[in-house]
Amino acid sequence: MDIPVLRRHSAAMVAACALLLAGCSQSRPAATTPAPTTGMSITAPAAPVRGDQVTIDGFAFAPVTLTVPAGTTVTWTNRDEEPHTVAASDGSFHSPGMGTGATFTHTFSTVGTFDYVCSIHPMMRGTVVVTR
Repeated sequence: MDIPVLRRHSAAMVAACALLLAGCSQSRPAATTPAPTTGMSITAPAAPVRGDQVTIDGFAFAPVTLTVPAGTTVTWTNRDEEPHTVAASDGSFHSPGMGTGATFTHTFSTVGTFDYVCSIHPMMRGTVVVTR
């Protein structure tokens, strides 16, 4: 083969390879930046609530602080799909594991402040304030 023919074949091969590579490459869509998320807001602790009911929902006790007169029976109701407990920090009461819809009651006869947690999920905390 003579040199001019070889150059034409080489040039044709290079052009074909370039077209082949260009056809195989995929253009990627421009990267999208996710929308900024709002930060968590920090709020002041809720004012004590009067009544005798505490709801467990969303891995939280509501109300977080409940104020009751001595002699009141407080009822906790689990509205979560996960089991929870109600356990006094001082050991004065402790519920069994409560499934969805289950309740636990405790009568507060002594004046004082009673902190409690879910022993399964200790980040869940609440307080019962017992007055005269």
